[in-house]
Amino acid sequence: MEKNVKVRRVEPGDRNYPAIPAGRLPIAAAPIFYAMGDLSILHHPLLGLICSIQCPGSIIIKTFDFIRKLRDEKVIMIGGFHSPMERDCLDLLLRGTQPVILCPARSLYNLRMGKEARKAVAEGRLLVLSLFGDDVRRTTASQSILRNDMVSALAEAILVPHATQNGKTWMTVLKALGYGQKIVTFEDDANANLIASGARGCRDDLPSELLLGLTGATAPPFSSLCHRERS
Repeated sequence: MEKNVKVRRVEPGDRNYPAIPAGRLPIAAAPIFYAMGDLSILHHPLLGLICSIQCPGSIIIKTFDFIRKLRDEKVIMIGGFHSPMERDCLDLLLRGTQPVILCPARSLYNLRMGKEARKAVAEGRLLVLSLFGDDVRRTTASQSILRNDMVSALAEAILVPHATQNGKTWMTVLKALGYGQKIVTFEDDANANLIASGARGCRDDLPSELLLGLTGATAPPFSSLCHRERS
């Protein structure tokens, strides 16, 4: 863990334990969380970010532009921020004043974070949250899948810029759609399969499409702005 930063164990029954709708996590018992930062951030509406590592260039550009708009709208985002593009998204988000939740797919023991992330934790703007105890010090594919499932379980909706068919992100999306999670993606030829599977395609120039009450502001109805691609 980072020096001089306390890691807290958050168990079911703790007043800061997040509300997780039944059936959202693929594990039988309510999990124990490990947290570093301000736990009250968990009790705000959250927008998840999950994306495949391999992402078309056109979608990367749309994602960066959209993340800036969401940041300026004070939307609180939660994600693993593990891939190069996601790390760039985290950097963009940390330039704002709104909170962010970072979910590594390993323990918080000796977790390396950049200067801006450490500063954000100290200022109460960044919460680092994990399902994994001190003995889990490396990231594996199975842990990444469970982490993505956790992000989906805690979020009000999920932004999926791109999901490679049959990949880890794709599997998370299908599970989330199965329990009624709202999945949104960009209208792009590369996302045709994702939209056909049930994700809603959104225009990338309207951040209000993803507000959905996430800022406390009145947003247009989800179905009126984000729609399934027509054949």
